[in-house]
Amino acid sequence: MKTLYLDIFSGVSGDMFIGALLDLGVDYGRFEQELRRLGLDEFHLHVSRQQRAHIAGTKFDVELEHEDHEHHGGHHGHEEQEGHGQHGQHEQHEHHGHGEHRHAEHSHAHAHAAGADGHGDAHADEHDHGHGQEHEHEHEHGHGRTFAEIRDLITRSRLSDWVKQKAIAVFQRVANAEGKIHGYPAEQVHFHEVGAVDSIVDIVGACVGLELLDRPRVLAGPVVEGTGWVHCAHGRFPLPAPATLEILAERGVSITQCAEPHELVTPTGAALLAEFAEGFGPMQGLKLLRVGYGLGSRDNQTRPNVLRAVLAEAGAEVHDWERDTVTVLETNLDDTNAEWLGNLAEQALAQGALDVVCTPAQMKKNRPGVLLTILCADAQADQFCALILRETTAFGVRRHQVERRKLRREQITVETPYGPVEVKLGRLDGQVVQAAPEYESCRRIAEQKRVPLKSVYEAALRNAPQPATRN
Repeated sequence: MKTLYLDIFSGVSGDMFIGALLDLGVDYGRFEQELRRLGLDEFHLHVSRQQRAHIAGTKFDVELEHEDHEHHGGHHGHEEQEGHGQHGQHEQHEHHGHGEHRHAEHSHAHAHAAGADGHGDAHADEHDHGHGQEHEHEHEHGHGRTFAEIRDLITRSRLSDWVKQKAIAVFQRVANAEGKIHGYPAEQVHFHEVGAVDSIVDIVGACVGLELLDRPRVLAGPVVEGTGWVHCAHGRFPLPAPATLEILAERGVSITQCAEPHELVTPTGAALLAEFAEGFGPMQGLKLLRVGYGLGSRDNQTRPNVLRAVLAEAGAEVHDWERDTVTVLETNLDDTNAEWLGNLAEQALAQGALDVVCTPAQMKKNRPGVLLTILCADAQADQFCALILRETTAFGVRRHQVERRKLRREQITVETPYGPVEVKLGRLDGQVVQAAPEYESCRRIAEQKRVPLKSVYEAALRNAPQPATRN
């Protein structure tokens, strides 16, 4: 399985993340084609080969349709390079219709929390990574999108299921941070029109790029942020920006500041790290394949303004299983009606919980009880916490994140004497290690043919690919 290592010695933002993936060899044509599936036509993309401190790499930009192009070019301070080389095909592209890049190298998602009257008064801290030590945020509020609207936009799009899931999860992290800062529910966090488009493209584009790299395992170096101040609706704030700090804190990521007098880590960059990076530390035991550089807009004072991305293969012990992070919710109950628990399980599963389990437990004062466990995506954890507290007698819920290792799954149809039956296969390192007939498919055939369910199940297993045996 491939590993993507992000060397964030000079920070990270959404546009630098995408630039690094393109520099690693992600096909720009396929990347732009996948972004078209988002269904937005408010921007077009610029991809070019440039240099920062004599380091050549890929600069990725998103230009909004209503921006003045000449001003936009000056705002970025682009200095087009004529250098070709390995990635010369990205020297300069302009595509209309789909893309997402910040009009400033690290402009964060300009957001405000929507109040009861639909208007907001607090901008989020998507800061311009391409400017100086202090940044101004004076945007008219205009017509923007709430997090709920952005989530619906992504859900309705023609993007792949994996990209949808990951993009929404990243956006959820930003919305959670902004909601906590401003005291609003995440659903009501309102993204300014400009910031919303930039953020959507950055976040969705990053997920698309990872999928085009075959969803590698992501690791990162220690998070390094600059020093200085930002000007926003909160007033004059020191770096790290409030949203960046909240996003990293929610994941429990360590951060170190350096002498660079600029913002290095944006909220979008922080959210991408929090969602995808499995660990933070130096490279260990990686067989290097390719190195790419995603460029920022500004020339830093103490270090090249680049994100170095390394595509590698891990050691022989690494398997090709899928990895993700989910949230486990637990509470102990000794005074809840069993019928209430059945109802809660049905509601939770209908609302998207991954699993609901009730385990017998011995509780205090020798009372028999139940350990209620709900497994869910982190983005839905608060939703299910509230469901537990409403539908049971619990006074509290324990919450923690866990990593999962999952077999790569494939759905096939096998022929049996009773008819076709769907079977789920699980593969590890290319070999089938699990074969499981789908219950509903077996049940339907058993009812139609009036034969025992067990007979259909066994027939499906006999005709399915047989799990590999260990030598």
